[in-house]
Amino acid sequence: MSTFDNAITDRPIGLTAPSGIDRAAHHRLDEAWLSAAWSHPTTRVFVVSGGQVLIDDTADGTELVMTPAFEAPVTETHRYFLGTDEEGVSYFALQKDSLPGRMDQSARPAGLREAGLLLGARDAGLMVHAVALENWQRLHRFCSRCGERTVIAAAGHIRRCQACGAEHYPRTDPAVIMLVTDDQDRALLGRQVHWPEGRFSTLAGFVEPGESIEQSVAREVFEEAGITVGEVDYVASQPWPFPSSLMLGFMARATTYEINVDGEEIEEARWFSREELTAAFESGEVLPPFGISIAARLIEIWYGKPLPRPRSAG
Repeated sequence: MSTFDNAITDRPIGLTAPSGIDRAAHHRLDEAWLSAAWSHPTTRVFVVSGGQVLIDDTADGTELVMTPAFEAPVTETHRYFLGTDEEGVSYFALQKDSLPGRMDQSARPAGLREAGLLLGARDAGLMVHAVALENWQRLHRFCSRCGERTVIAAAGHIRRCQACGAEHYPRTDPAVIMLVTDDQDRALLGRQVHWPEGRFSTLAGFVEPGESIEQSVAREVFEEAGITVGEVDYVASQPWPFPSSLMLGFMARATTYEINVDGEEIEEARWFSREELTAAFESGEVLPPFGISIAARLIEIWYGKPLPRPRSAG
């Protein structure tokens, strides 16, 4: 068995570090308070569009491009209150069809996979909240009960149907993601059919109706790799709004060891010792998962040190 490095296990997983933002949900239905907050000179606003925001590299690091409310683009309804910080500054996101132009500055558009690795905890927390709301808003414009168009309420956190009175809340889909190890302390990694050659990661899948998360871990591992598991230990969770998942991370212990991939989701799966994985990383045979993902952290906990960054082309 391995001894886990405290520096790895104690380091926050991407998108989960304390952001210092109080979501202040009790203000979402208070239109007078929201109006006052919006017009306050300290309020900061940023635009989200198609899962992207504008970021800028400054002397203090990479930051979200935010403006005072009076400089923000006009929007009629898609204004989402994200919370306040300890100094009383309020933060809003505006959903727009496109990001504002910044041709005279160094700001650039970025999605969460890139920005999540670069932004500080406050800005990453604000971005993941805004991207999750935008995804939900774009996909749930009509009432699932009667089919009529819904309207935005609660500062972006509810959609109401004015025809039948139903209220709809942001959707979060629970998914399990697990690093499976065997009696030789090897790790099971798989490659999805649509991934590039050499990209390996942990197994994962969605929790089905009427299923516990432990049952989901066992089912997904067996379905994807033909391996049965026994002991399942929870590690941590991570919001993953692509478009609306909450990843629940586990370490699982295999009780069988012969791999039989399903060929539909997983094209290839292999057992790796630490020495084999190190050699595969060094040769380029195996590409590590994206550093922002909880998959990378689960592998690091077993591996005992940070994973290498993927090599750039050329």
